[in-house]
Amino acid sequence: MSAAEAVPATSILTENANDRLKRTFDSWFWGSMIIATVVHFGAFAFAPEMTAEDFSFTSEELEAIVMPPEIEIPPPPQAIARPATPVMATADIDEDITIAPTTFDDNPVDDLPPPPEEIATDISAAPTFTPFTVAPSLQNLAEVQRALTREYPTVLRDSGIGGRVTVWFFIDEEGRVQQTRVNESSGYEALDQAALNVAEVYRFSPALNRENRVQVWVSLPITFQVR
Repeated sequence: MSAAEAVPATSILTENANDRLKRTFDSWFWGSMIIATVVHFGAFAFAPEMTAEDFSFTSEELEAIVMPPEIEIPPPPQAIARPATPVMATADIDEDITIAPTTFDDNPVDDLPPPPEEIATDISAAPTFTPFTVAPSLQNLAEVQRALTREYPTVLRDSGIGGRVTVWFFIDEEGRVQQTRVNESSGYEALDQAALNVAEVYRFSPALNRENRVQVWVSLPITFQVR
């Protein structure tokens, strides 16, 4: 048998990938279209309903502002002329001119006016500053404490109400209280009056201005309290 006789009349062709793609194109295409249709239908059917947010706005009416009138700035004041430079005088002055000494012979003192008279002031009229070197001291503390208990208003004491009253004392040269006045009130009229009643009981030693006894005004507190 010859070589020509050994070769078959028809040869078998092998199918490649390109041929397989061409053969299955129609099935892939329509399958993809069906799947895309189902996915889109499901997305539209089951997706939540969405609404657009209201972005509308209102604008406020603009108010016209009236500008104040323009202020005219006055011009600066004129510069003040500087004073003239002093110039020494050129007049001749006699060096022998002297001032005569002043003596009592040339100026007698017989015609001098009398010294002013001292005007006596009544310091008892109202509280005022009175100089002293030794302050008056209380002499009857026990009697004052009994007066505090006696004059304390019963209604206020039973209610537990107390207070502090500052009283002006006018003390004479013998240490006796001549006048009393309320300097600072306690806020209760009954306590203020009780403090004035107690103040009349006070006895002091005389105030001294150096070695002399003097009348003085002093301010002392009187306190009412429940113990």
